[in-house]
Amino acid sequence: MKRGTRIAIIGAGLGGATAGALLQREGFQVRLYEQARSFERIGAGIHVSANVMKVLRYLDADERLSQIGIHPDVFTSRKWDTGEVLFELPLGKRGEQKYGASYITVHRHDLHAAILEKVQPGTIKFGKRLTDVKLDGAVAHLMFDDASVAGADVVIGADGVNSKLRDAVTGQSKSRFTGAVAHRAIYPSTLLAGVAVRNCTKWWGPNSHILIYYIEQSRKEIYLVTSAKGDWHSQAAWEFCTREEVASSFEGFHPEVRKVIEMAPQLTKWPILDIQPIDKWSERNLVLLGDACHAMMPYMASGAAMAIEDAAVLARCLVQADDFASAFALYQETRMPRVSKVQRISAKNTFLRYPTDPTWVFAYDAVSDPLGLQQ
Repeated sequence: MKRGTRIAIIGAGLGGATAGALLQREGFQVRLYEQARSFERIGAGIHVSANVMKVLRYLDADERLSQIGIHPDVFTSRKWDTGEVLFELPLGKRGEQKYGASYITVHRHDLHAAILEKVQPGTIKFGKRLTDVKLDGAVAHLMFDDASVAGADVVIGADGVNSKLRDAVTGQSKSRFTGAVAHRAIYPSTLLAGVAVRNCTKWWGPNSHILIYYIEQSRKEIYLVTSAKGDWHSQAAWEFCTREEVASSFEGFHPEVRKVIEMAPQLTKWPILDIQPIDKWSERNLVLLGDACHAMMPYMASGAAMAIEDAAVLARCLVQADDFASAFALYQETRMPRVSKVQRISAKNTFLRYPTDPTWVFAYDAVSDPLGLQQ
């Protein structure tokens, strides 16, 4: 496509920022519209697997992040009550050799910041909540809740599970509550008072699980994230919750798990949402990526990874194709089989519980693997 093409990206999260940085590097006129007033260091850790690190490496955003994050030697799965080791996936140097890049755990804000550094200064417009989009010939007119309007030749919807742009692509659609909630906490590891915690462990219970890991090489902070059955009736994106509420969901779990929960000074609760699967990711000059078109259960720690991969593949398709229709068709053909597989496996919540070969996930390279349907 012509490098003068005006591209608007709705949402400057991980997927949107990656798409913006890659497309700007190729010479496209890119503007990103973010509904938040600013980006805050919200308490959340994230797994940055080898498939993501390859995209970051292409962006020259991997080195600084790699110096901050933990490089776990193994991912350990343990039985909820006895602590029995169910499976250990080798990572570290062995994983790097096998999958082609390192695997780290880090604060989500640090990952986001590393990508945002590659976006051209001044091209992210904050406080822009999309309210409507009108297609007028070859131009998309974007309307925001501050009464401002912007025009673009191509619009990328990277605005998450509650995407407004998805309405313009597929018709009215809403996210749905899955019946599970996630509890999160980050706090100083000194509060554990000497309790030894491995770099990265997932504890598997009958109807719940908890993932505990460090998020920086200094090991100054410990992070926990859970999934447990629960109710959600709030309109808020998240809420604070009591330690007692979280502890009750993990009654009978191993003493190490109980200690990590009991020492958390503050905990939050988040609804786990998804969307009905859709088989249409674009409409005329509008296209979706990440949770906007394939929100999934978080049980492979791959939701952000799939959004970042989407961004890399979509950028390649826009560069190689003669027009956006061809680019979008190639993008969907390339991405849909892979993300559909991740969605299915994530929903089962068995990934890495027992001996598993995740090469198909981690060895993938969205920057260089062939485009189109792979047999």
